Amino acid sequence: MLPHQFRLPLILGGLFLGLCTPPLLAQQATDSIRLNQLGFYPKAPKIAALVGAKPGTFTLTAPGSERALFTGTVGAKQHNPGTGEDVRLADFSAFTTPGTYVLRDAGGRVSYPFQIQRRVHEGVARAALKSYYYQRVSTALPALYAGRWSRPLGHPDTQVLVHASAATAQRPTGTLVSAPRGWYDAGDYNKYVVNSGITMGTLFSLYEDFPTYCRTFREEVPESSNRLPDVVDETLWNLRWMLAMQDPTDGGVYHKLTNAAFDGMEMPALTTKPRYVVQKSTAAALDFAAITAQASRILKQFPRQLPGLADSCLQASVRAWQWAQAHPQVLYRQADINKQVDPDISTGEYGDQDLHDEWVWAAAELYVTTSQPQYYQVLQPALAESAKLPSWNQVQALGYYTLARFRSQLPAAAQAQWPTVRKHILALADELRAGYEQQPYQTAMTKSAANFVWGSNATAANQGVALIQAYRLSGDKQYLQCALANLDYLLGRNATGYCFVTGFGSKAPQHPHHRLSEADGIAEPLPGFLVGGPNPGRQDGCQYLFSDAERAYTDEVCSYASNEVAINWNAPLVYLTVAMEALQNDAGFAK
Repeated sequence: MLPHQFRLPLILGGLFLGLCTPPLLAQQATDSIRLNQLGFYPKAPKIAALVGAKPGTFTLTAPGSERALFTGTVGAKQHNPGTGEDVRLADFSAFTTPGTYVLRDAGGRVSYPFQIQRRVHEGVARAALKSYYYQRVSTALPALYAGRWSRPLGHPDTQVLVHASAATAQRPTGTLVSAPRGWYDAGDYNKYVVNSGITMGTLFSLYEDFPTYCRTFREEVPESSNRLPDVVDETLWNLRWMLAMQDPTDGGVYHKLTNAAFDGMEMPALTTKPRYVVQKSTAAALDFAAITAQASRILKQFPRQLPGLADSCLQASVRAWQWAQAHPQVLYRQADINKQVDPDISTGEYGDQDLHDEWVWAAAELYVTTSQPQYYQVLQPALAESAKLPSWNQVQALGYYTLARFRSQLPAAAQAQWPTVRKHILALADELRAGYEQQPYQTAMTKSAANFVWGSNATAANQGVALIQAYRLSGDKQYLQCALANLDYLLGRNATGYCFVTGFGSKAPQHPHHRLSEADGIAEPLPGFLVGGPNPGRQDGCQYLFSDAERAYTDEVCSYASNEVAINWNAPLVYLTVAMEALQNDAGFAK
């Protein structure tokens, strides 16, 4: 996500309703005992961080009971220099009996309740995927699928204006184009190709990494009764919009579909501002080329359900690549555009100024899909470069992940360089896991204050994805344990005491910066959304209780810098939770 100054469930039955509503016991609970508020797999590591705890023993009991079912000794006091707090860890990994429990420390404090069970993250995984259904544009959400969050159609996007920055002889300023569907990008109501890039790439990668599990994984949406996996169904809603963002006359891709300025805090059906497609950009073309090449591989598996779509995606990918080659440095610079043409555009910029990583990602996806040497010629020089954690403007590692996924099918030229790519992925994961168990919260996320940036929770989730990639390459379960610790971080074992996913845990965000949640008149926010998380930059000017990196978070709707939601933040949460569910048996966590 960019700074907001540049961009101002059918409920899943009983699966997570109990987790959405704080139990009565939570009234006596303290958030100074910080743990995964959903719970733990029976044979996975189970750690709680106790802030300001006395030395001595801790116990596990049933909620409302004082009978000890497990007794352990807290660890040595560790000082957290970032927050000034002292933390002791309580390790109850040896306790494996399924059930619902609370942790009591030597001072008599009681934790929020949690579960020990198989499939403990299935509910949050489904809700995280279903968040995209709630973000769907150009459709009504009926109560049958959206429950109390049902809403009428908004932003049909069938008559979108070509902005002057995007005008051509074939499509002059004011031409009407149709580009419906897609997802609202974040707390606002606009649609951005660049941010859709990493979002779609992460969700497509989830399907390619875990196809067997994804075929049975349901989010309960109108398409759930068809013969496509729900992960594929959901991505199709955004893919069809992306395809409409390609100019059929030259293959270029519009950077975004947007209002000139942000809508107010109102529901989509009430909005009336004109919508525009804005300047084509090289970043948009390359992200588009990568996504449509990846989509072509996946959709080819469903020729009866989606006749011809895989071929159309590959053709669109090649045309976008060719446009990018002809226009290699068309950068999106909103301030420059606004000096030249009207109306001014003040919504999210996503103005990536370094496109090296986009070239690598697009070349990797096209090379794996087509085996054509022209793409390898672009890709090959970059394979000597180290892997960086993915973000919306750093996507090179997505190309590495794809090469790893299809390493056995690579042509001979790439096979020779495969060991180098493998080394890069493992080096990234090794850097993440090195020393994480010595941290006060025992997570990779809390190793460095530099991790706490805008959208820091997505950093934690993307770290988890990188660690899972390393596990898939090596079979080393320590990578998976480190990834699971980052999921524990997101679900409560952090310095704020929040479970950062709306609708889950005993202490969850109630006021995200999210128009759909704020304007619907319903007290509870839409469920399944990962909020941005601690951000010491605090660019929104809201009131924060703390300014240090790990606690610079406020659960207020004004806080777009720490409490907004975004499609690119939810995607690694979906990947991380679904992957954990898919791997729980292989890892020995649930046996």
